Amino acid sequence: MLKFSSKPISEHAEVPLPDEGRWEEIVSRSLALSQPSNDERISYVVSVGSSRDPRVRRAQLAEITSLVKSQGDRIAGEEICHLSEPNPRTLVGKGTAREMAARARAAGATMLVVDAELTPSQARNLEDIATIPICDREAVILNVFLRHARTRRAKIQVEVAQLEYLRPRIRGVGLDMDQQTGATTKARGPGETASELLARKIDTRLEELKKALRKLETSSRTQRQERDACRRIVLAGYTNAGKTSLMNALTSAELAARDMPFETLDTTSRCLTRHGGDVLLSDTVGFIRRLPQRLLASFESTLAEVTEASLLVIVVDVSDYERELHLETTHDLLAKIGAATVPRYYVFNKIDRLSPEEIDREELARSCEGHPFMTLSTNDEAAVAALKEELLGAARRDEEEVELLVPYGEAERLRRIYGTCRVLETSALDASLRLRVRGSRAAIGRVR
Repeated sequence: MLKFSSKPISEHAEVPLPDEGRWEEIVSRSLALSQPSNDERISYVVSVGSSRDPRVRRAQLAEITSLVKSQGDRIAGEEICHLSEPNPRTLVGKGTAREMAARARAAGATMLVVDAELTPSQARNLEDIATIPICDREAVILNVFLRHARTRRAKIQVEVAQLEYLRPRIRGVGLDMDQQTGATTKARGPGETASELLARKIDTRLEELKKALRKLETSSRTQRQERDACRRIVLAGYTNAGKTSLMNALTSAELAARDMPFETLDTTSRCLTRHGGDVLLSDTVGFIRRLPQRLLASFESTLAEVTEASLLVIVVDVSDYERELHLETTHDLLAKIGAATVPRYYVFNKIDRLSPEEIDREELARSCEGHPFMTLSTNDEAAVAALKEELLGAARRDEEEVELLVPYGEAERLRRIYGTCRVLETSALDASLRLRVRGSRAAIGRVR
């Protein structure tokens, strides 16, 4: 955020008056990092936490640093700040804030990133003391989501979350937000402040975006209903655990998979079986600790794929020191979105990064809470093939085998059978085809 001292309205060419229509520029300025820039951003990263375990503190610092790099910043420096009790005004205290800001400026940074969710007043107070722009954890995650949004729905979802983040932070976006605009000749009163004008424009924009999201959700719901006859396996888990790499290995897809948080935001589905679409595999957005609630609400329709899955495959980076915390975060978020009762299968990925002595299968079994699990590396083709058979067996557990007679003229019914069931045997009769098929009870009921 940028601060601004009060001046007369006539001296502010950038104040968003009703007829200027420049509120999008003001929004991007207030978020400071949300729009791509030709100038390289240089950030100084501070991980704030109460844990005294040095490995936990290093892991948390590595995570926020990775997020800052994902939004396109160059890291000028980083440090860990132990916080036993948060300061209600500045989170870290005045003295600590001045010291951090001095180290950031000495390192050549133009932004101080704090790994905490700051209230609007805390962010303003910190900027007053530090005299350097402040970016908190939620803003960083929003920026990463914006950078990786590809589809129209993802872009709308991220913009909704950004505007809801901005709404209570209008004061101090680089403009005189308390200066009043003039009233019309027929109206009484002093008119509206610039902050009131911007708030009203944000509210109007939010209504437009949410209306568009409702239309897209209707379309998505229709698509999910069309896939009801299929068995759906959904990959879920902490961000950067290797879900997309596993999806590529299982389905021979060529989805973008990079060692970067939130590379995947949109749900992507592929057939897990070579012939017939009776089992679909979907890759979803990753989870992260302290995921902003507004993002969880915005991506509710995207995460509906998780709640409607036949089988939930939870992917875990077994080489990560904080894998237990990642699992706990995943379980908490699954409970929040109503997916706590969906059948699960655990995949401990990146096993090639550990030596055999570092792998404790009894400990992994306890982490799975009685659910089946497998350890593998996506580079191991034999292990991936074995996992594929396990998942198909688990997804098809309630299947049944029947014989159907389909008249020769009913091509649409044949298309549906081949699309949602496995055809085991066919034979031609005088007036129809006799098919022996295997599929879920729902699929069989539909094609009967």
